[in-house]
Amino acid sequence: MLETSERVFDNFEQSFKDFQEATDLTKPDKATKLASQIDILSLTRDGLTYLYQKSGALDKAGIFEGTAWNEPDKLVPYLVKGTLKVGHPSSSFEILSELRLLAYANGDYQSPRISAEDAQSFLEEVMVHNLEFALKEPTEETRNVMSERELKKSFNLFGFIVSEIDLDGVYQKLAEEIKLICAQRPIVTRKARELIRLVDERFDTSGDTKTDKQVRLYINAINAPSEGSKQHTSIEDYLVFLQNADIKTLTAEADAFGYYMNATGLVSKYHPLLLKKLVQDHPQLVPNSLDLNDRGIAEWEKFHELVSTLIMEIVSPDNCQCIYGLSRMLGKNLFSRRPVRVGLENLRKIKLNAQVEKRIIKSLIHPDVDVSALQYLLGGTIKVLGQPLGVGQGNNPTCQSARGISMWSQHAPAKLIDMIITVATQNNLVMRFENRDLTSNLLLKGLLEKLDYNLDPVSVVLVPHLDKIYNEMMKLSSGRGEDPHKWVNPLMYGQWIQLSFASCYDYLSNSILDYDGFIRVFYAAFHPSYNGGREMVYPNPVGIFITSNKGDMVGFHAISLLRIDKDKHGEVRAYFLNPNNEGRQDWGQEIKPSVHGHGEKPGESSLPINQFSARVYAFHYNHLDIKGFLQNVPASELAEVSELAKSSWGKSYFWNQQSKIW
Repeated sequence: MLETSERVFDNFEQSFKDFQEATDLTKPDKATKLASQIDILSLTRDGLTYLYQKSGALDKAGIFEGTAWNEPDKLVPYLVKGTLKVGHPSSSFEILSELRLLAYANGDYQSPRISAEDAQSFLEEVMVHNLEFALKEPTEETRNVMSERELKKSFNLFGFIVSEIDLDGVYQKLAEEIKLICAQRPIVTRKARELIRLVDERFDTSGDTKTDKQVRLYINAINAPSEGSKQHTSIEDYLVFLQNADIKTLTAEADAFGYYMNATGLVSKYHPLLLKKLVQDHPQLVPNSLDLNDRGIAEWEKFHELVSTLIMEIVSPDNCQCIYGLSRMLGKNLFSRRPVRVGLENLRKIKLNAQVEKRIIKSLIHPDVDVSALQYLLGGTIKVLGQPLGVGQGNNPTCQSARGISMWSQHAPAKLIDMIITVATQNNLVMRFENRDLTSNLLLKGLLEKLDYNLDPVSVVLVPHLDKIYNEMMKLSSGRGEDPHKWVNPLMYGQWIQLSFASCYDYLSNSILDYDGFIRVFYAAFHPSYNGGREMVYPNPVGIFITSNKGDMVGFHAISLLRIDKDKHGEVRAYFLNPNNEGRQDWGQEIKPSVHGHGEKPGESSLPINQFSARVYAFHYNHLDIKGFLQNVPASELAEVSELAKSSWGKSYFWNQQSKIW
């Protein structure tokens, strides 16, 4: 490795020398070769450090002459992400440009074009616009357009910038980011915890501003929610404290832990210690520590034996986040369902398949040797059941699988547990499709090339199998002249999926058919002003066009439409689950799904219904229910949606206005 590194550095130095000595005629060719060396060095941290040290000299030598990066004072922070997505050589020049600006901001080099303060301000804006790279959590669009190599380069760059830059200028923006991530209540809290750790380490949060108080809420939630945990900062010391605490002190501790957990969706490593103490000695305080509502308290009192067993067997400092899922399960009366109770009892007693056990352990950054893979899986199951809208697909093209896990946890929890048991013990799954048994281990791979393990334990167990089965169902349904999802979704997800299916996209001609009629059906089925005021009962598996922040077509994506409702301002909005880990994107045309502030429940995204409709290409409905309502939809509504669609993703297709029978 050392020899390789030295050779790479030597190659760079030779290319740099050749570039400096080149004539005007040969300079472009030498610049191209030098850019290739920059590309190679940007793949490693040592390489970036080396490029950082050389960035000023490269700038003075004219590496940026004739490029878009030649005038650093005219660069636009918002455009950095788009350039990185283009790939080499543009991404390599972009990375070098950021390193050059970092050197200027830190005073290691000076530029007549840009001051250290302006360079610092530029990089602060770049950081805020590219947190997906800094936290290694790329969005759906980014995963679709960037290769693994280019993602690695971007991750390395922003990891380097975070470690080298003064972040004071982005404090408020990072605080807002933490709030909005936690508002979505993700099951995998790694991203939120990393951001909180970053803010805690790099900023003084002791002030009295609104931002300081907001940030301290999250810092306290994971570090020290109670007086006892503030004063006894090690696990051992806190355990001793609990052994000697009186009932008044324990009550205060329980109230504090319950409050912070419910306010943030985050669980502290001290929480399991307190909860186990209460289960054993003061069970009447368990509802306080879980911040249970009246339904949850009644559920605890009725099923405290099973719940106590689960707590004592599963929760630990390294498996603490499941406590939040448990509180949500109790609040939703899930333990009152006998199949759920039986399923959890059965799951407790299984012997894990060796391959499944490896996958679970691999999904953990620093697994606790005292916590078994089965304990992690039980904790993960409780999280999924308690937080069905917190499921994410990680950096995997498996939105259909994540959507399924979310749907089953909402409306078929016992079925989900049964699937978990089957795969956990057999590393195999069988599902029936049109009189055929599809066995995952006998199928070729699905959409998944290589599993990204940044997933919850349930997903890391199920997704490899669900992905192959879903893909096989799509193959078996292709060639029928219509979108295969028409047949796959009801048989994959469950009997609650409506059998009527509408799609504006014609697979055979790669065109858009009768778009106005398509939107008319959508509004007649779901818009409360035109469908007789009916509400949705079950989630609807909807296909959408993913677009860039310029509105350009990126690809197809699977989401769940959960409900259509009016927000507090009376605006009709679509509320949906986007399983790609982050419910906020910029889809262009000022269409930006929100996750907070418009009546969203934790885990939901929302948009005004016209904006949402303008990205939909397929959905399920009941054709009997829309009879008599189709003519209620005004032409002005259809025209508004059609214009948004045609001027964005619609530019990629031929539009056929011929009427279709829906």
